[in-house]
Amino acid sequence: MNSEADPLLGLRPWLVTQRPWLDLYGVHVKPVVSKPNYDPALIHRCLPDELLFEIFVRMTPHGLGRGACVCRKWRYTIRNPVFWRTACLKAWQASGPIENYKIVQSKYEWSWRKMWLLRPRVRTDGIYVSRNTYIHVGVAEWKITNPVHLVCYFRYMRFFPSGRFFYKNSSQIVKDVAKSMTFHASKADSIPSRKREEADSVFSGHYTLLQDEVDAAFLYPGLHPTVLRLQLRLRGTMVGANNRMDIISLVTSKETHNPDVPAVSHRRGLNPFVFVPFEEVETSVLNLPVDKMDYYLPG
Repeated sequence: MNSEADPLLGLRPWLVTQRPWLDLYGVHVKPVVSKPNYDPALIHRCLPDELLFEIFVRMTPHGLGRGACVCRKWRYTIRNPVFWRTACLKAWQASGPIENYKIVQSKYEWSWRKMWLLRPRVRTDGIYVSRNTYIHVGVAEWKITNPVHLVCYFRYMRFFPSGRFFYKNSSQIVKDVAKSMTFHASKADSIPSRKREEADSVFSGHYTLLQDEVDAAFLYPGLHPTVLRLQLRLRGTMVGANNRMDIISLVTSKETHNPDVPAVSHRRGLNPFVFVPFEEVETSVLNLPVDKMDYYLPG
């Protein structure tokens, strides 16, 4: 084409839009800062991976969940199925290892961590507490007639992986009862009934877990032994929490073989159980007195 026919041909290079990134083709740009060959975290430089693994093996599942939030390396390390397999076999040890392996294969795709989060279980790292209140009419004194008192009492349950549990019915708050929910306190069943009432002892029983339902029973000793049976349903405020238990039924019956003696079904004092971990016993809201917490909704 003749340049005289197109007067703008000489100006065309000045009309083309400049693209600076095109100048980078074929140019090797070196990084400003080279990546270090060592882990910048001081704990990873001082602590070998083998020792870190041994620490994680001895941690509770709750501690593993908190440790996974520290850094990316800990998160991927804690994903190791060895940690969660140990926790699952301990939590459901009453079912036996063979049954647990069948369940994790058929329902949870061989993921022990998924089984820990989704399968209902009773927690053993704390106490389940049911806070109940009722109105009691007092004795008329002087000019005051029919005074009313708000009475507060608690039901306490502590579970163990072996299928055993402790039960206590008391007016004491959580931080005063947690220390007594031990094997030593449960031996008070052999104390005579009058002294046992003064000691406010802990009773021991056995429970079974089927899906999300817990069947628990224990014996009140004394002149007229009484069996107390609880049927509970597990739930949680978040995935894997298992921090609530609803009371489906509470039945008492005399320890007798006479079929004519009926069982008594109770309809009061059936507020849900709230789980309180041992590390939160001192600061739990359940320690507040009645005048500062007139009602409590466990959620």
